[in-house]
Amino acid sequence: MITAQLVKELRDKTGAGMLDCKKALEATEGDVAAAVDYLREKGIAKAEKKADRIAAEGLCNVVISGNEAVVFELNSETDFVSKNDQFLKLLDQVGEALINSRVSNTEEALALESNGKTIEVLLKEATATIGENITLRRVSRVIKSNEQGFGAYKHMGGRIVALAVLDKNDEETAKDISMHVAAQKPQYLDRDQVDTETLEHERHVLTQQALAEGKPANIVEKMIEGRLNKFLKEITLVDQPFVKDPDQTVSQYVSSKQNKVLSFVRLEVGEGIEKKQEDFAAEVMSQVRK
Repeated sequence: MITAQLVKELRDKTGAGMLDCKKALEATEGDVAAAVDYLREKGIAKAEKKADRIAAEGLCNVVISGNEAVVFELNSETDFVSKNDQFLKLLDQVGEALINSRVSNTEEALALESNGKTIEVLLKEATATIGENITLRRVSRVIKSNEQGFGAYKHMGGRIVALAVLDKNDEETAKDISMHVAAQKPQYLDRDQVDTETLEHERHVLTQQALAEGKPANIVEKMIEGRLNKFLKEITLVDQPFVKDPDQTVSQYVSSKQNKVLSFVRLEVGEGIEKKQEDFAAEVMSQVRK
């Protein structure tokens, strides 16, 4: 059964009309991901970008000490709580504990002790005190050499954080790259990192899209290669137009500084976490009936 909620979800993801969304869901038996591709192939919707990132609340953080950095996300249920002094102190405490340890993932982080208590216990205590579920996720550690450089950037106090590692220690350039990463949301460092599955999926969608446009078969392949190249420029950091100077790519900008980007990490609050959908009308009616 194709529900109104499914139609709304697909419409939010693609911007397509309600009837088009309903037809796409019917054609794909209610599979939202497949329906997104269906609409793209018909030329009705563009590639999904931000719409699938229905965010929970909280803050991300990046902490650097010497040649090591940790990047992590601490979640709360509401934005209001993420501004709470207790939450902010917990964010700092977790960051300090992580950077002074060797942990490199969430499971290890939860077992880490800080002031005689594990982080898992600290989160449970904060949950009991604050009244909202407080969770830790996406913990990663980045290590560089003495010659290499870190660049970190926080946007809106930690709604988005980015960390860039450059081949040579150049704080200003590294900071520029981390700001670019935060703003432009690259998915990969360069084309070599793009996996075959992603490429083949995009090639299939672009092929169906070109055929649906009624283009002659002899030019479809050229169209696909051109559009695939554009897609790769959008998702790979080094090929993106540099945010401070769009006339040059990130690679060209960094090369002008006699440097090279080695890696990056970008976290945005709530990526991949689906918020609870509140039905306020039903809630009010339930209260009235009591």
